[in-house]
Amino acid sequence: MPIVAQSTETTDWVSRFADEVIEESERRAPGKPVVVASGLSPSGPIHLGNLREVMTPHLVADEIRRRGYQVRHLISWDDYDRYRKVPAGVPGVDETWAEHIGKPLTSVPAPKGSAYPNWAEHFKAAMVESLAELGVEFDGISQTEQYTSGVYREQILHAMRHRGDIDAILAQYRTKKAPAKKQQQKPVDEAELEAAEGSGAAAEDDGSSGSAGYFPYKPYCGNCEKDLTTVTSYDDDSTELTYSCTSCGFSETVRLNEFNRGKLVWKVDWPMRWAYEGVIFEPSGVDHSSPGSSFQVGGQIVGIFGGKQPIGPMYAFVGISGMAKMSSSKGGVPTPADALKIMEPQLLRWLYARRRPNQSFKVAFDQEIQRLYDEWDRLEAKVADGSALPADVAAHSRAVRTASGELPRTPRPLPYRTLASVADITAGHEDQALRILSDLDPANPLASLDEARPRYDKAEAWINTHVPADQRTIVRDEPDTELLKSLDEQARESLRLLLDGLAGNWSLDGLTHLVYGVPKVQAGFSADATPKELPPEIKTAQRSFFALLYHLLVSRDTGPRLPTLLLAVGQDRVRHLLGA
Repeated sequence: MPIVAQSTETTDWVSRFADEVIEESERRAPGKPVVVASGLSPSGPIHLGNLREVMTPHLVADEIRRRGYQVRHLISWDDYDRYRKVPAGVPGVDETWAEHIGKPLTSVPAPKGSAYPNWAEHFKAAMVESLAELGVEFDGISQTEQYTSGVYREQILHAMRHRGDIDAILAQYRTKKAPAKKQQQKPVDEAELEAAEGSGAAAEDDGSSGSAGYFPYKPYCGNCEKDLTTVTSYDDDSTELTYSCTSCGFSETVRLNEFNRGKLVWKVDWPMRWAYEGVIFEPSGVDHSSPGSSFQVGGQIVGIFGGKQPIGPMYAFVGISGMAKMSSSKGGVPTPADALKIMEPQLLRWLYARRRPNQSFKVAFDQEIQRLYDEWDRLEAKVADGSALPADVAAHSRAVRTASGELPRTPRPLPYRTLASVADITAGHEDQALRILSDLDPANPLASLDEARPRYDKAEAWINTHVPADQRTIVRDEPDTELLKSLDEQARESLRLLLDGLAGNWSLDGLTHLVYGVPKVQAGFSADATPKELPPEIKTAQRSFFALLYHLLVSRDTGPRLPTLLLAVGQDRVRHLLGA
C-alpha cells in the first residue's frame, strides 16, 4: 500500500520532483507502477556526463520507492542505433572499424581482446557494473531485441500510416544549417561532458526522403547491414516496402508487417517509446532547449502515438578536473568506472544528488578530490551530531543508501588525504601502511588494513594513476649533511624541540600540535596559543620550519601533511634524517 504522505525531506530537489511525478502518474495511470526512464547509447565509453541521464531519474525513483510506491526505472540501451564513427583512443580498435559505419551497434565487432560478442555489449558491460556498484536498480531494455523481435511492429506501421503528420511537425523545424564554426578543442580536464540527445543520435537525419516522399523508417540493408538506405515505395494496405542501399547498391521488396530489420528514426523513435512504455519522468540534456531538438519535437510527435510527453528537467553538463594525464593515454573521456577506481560510490552519488539538475558541477580527478572528501567527512560528522541543514541531510541520505538499504561502506573512514599520503610514501607495502595508520590513533589502532578499505584502495589508486611521478614522495635514505651543517642556531633549536617532543606526541593529533607548536615556543608563546593570540610573523616562521623539514625528509619544498609524513617515516628514521 503506497505511503501517500509527502516525504519529510521537502527541502531538496529530488523530493519536489517525486511529488510531481507521483501526482502525474496517478493522473495518467492510476494504480500502476510509476515509470521513469533513461536512454544510453553504447556507441563508445559511456562517460560521467551520460551518468547524469541515469542518476537524475534514479534518485527520483528511489525517493518514490522510499514512500512505498512501485517504480520501474527503465534504461533503454540504444544498441540498435547506427555506428556513426570510430571513437579515438579505444584500445583494440583501429581504422578498419570504419568499414562498419552505418551498421547497428550490435552488428559491429567488439574491440580486439574483448570478451563480449559485439561493440554494444562491450561498452554496455562496464556501465552495468558501475551502476551495480552505485546501487542503481533498473530494468534494461535492448532496442536491438525490441526491434528485431517485432515488439514495435504496430508502432512502426502506425508511424508509416501517419508519415504525413510526422513530416509536417518536423518541417516546422527544418532549416538550413549555418556553417559550423571552427572551435578550439578543450582538453578533457576543462571540457564539459555532454550527455548526447537520448541515443546520441542528434546527427541522424529525420527520415527517408527520396522521390517517393517522406518516411520515418530506415531499413538496415539486407546485404551490407548498413542504414544508408532510401525507401523508394510503400503501400499502406499491403505494407509492401521497397528500398535501395546507396552503399552497396542492393535493393529488395519486403512486407513491413513481417520485416524486423530496421528502426524508426530517432525523433520519432523516442516519443514512440514514451507512449509505448508510459514514461512519466525522463530528463534531457540542455541541448534540448534549442528549437527542433528531439525533446521538443517529441512533445508533439508523441500525441500521434496516443501518449504524452514525460515530465523532465533539462540537466546541465558535468565538468572534469585533472583528467589530462588519463585522457592523453586513453584518448577518451572519463567513465563512471574511472571515477569509482578512486572514490567510493557514496561520494560519487553525493556529487549528483547535492546539485539540482540545472546546476553544473565537476568530478575531480586531481588534488581537488582531497578537498571533496574533506567536505564529505565534515558533512558526515554534522549529520551524525544533528547539526546539518535539512537539504544536506537529504543529499547525504541519498548518497549512502537506497530504498533497498545501505551501500557498503568503509568501517574506519580515515581522512582520504591521509590515506593517499600513506599510500604514496609506502609504495604498496601494506604492512608499513598498517603500521602508520595504526599510529594515527594509538588508543584505537587498526587491527587490519581491511578496516580502512575500500577507501584506502581508492586513495592508493588515485596516487598511482593521477599523481605525476615528479610529485610522488620519496623519503631520503641518508641525511642531507650539507644542509644540516649550514643551519643557523635558531633552525637547529627548532629541530631539537621537534625531536624532544616526538616520543610524547607520536599520534596524528600529537604531531600536529607539535609541528605547529615549535615556532610558537621559539617565539616565546605557548604551544597552545591560538592564531588570534599570535602576531602574523608566526605564520611565516611556521612556513619556514615546514619547508626545512620537507627538505630534510623528502628533498622538496612541499609534500604530504607533515604529521602524516612523520608517522610514515617512523621515529628512528626521522631522528636519523634530522641529524639527531
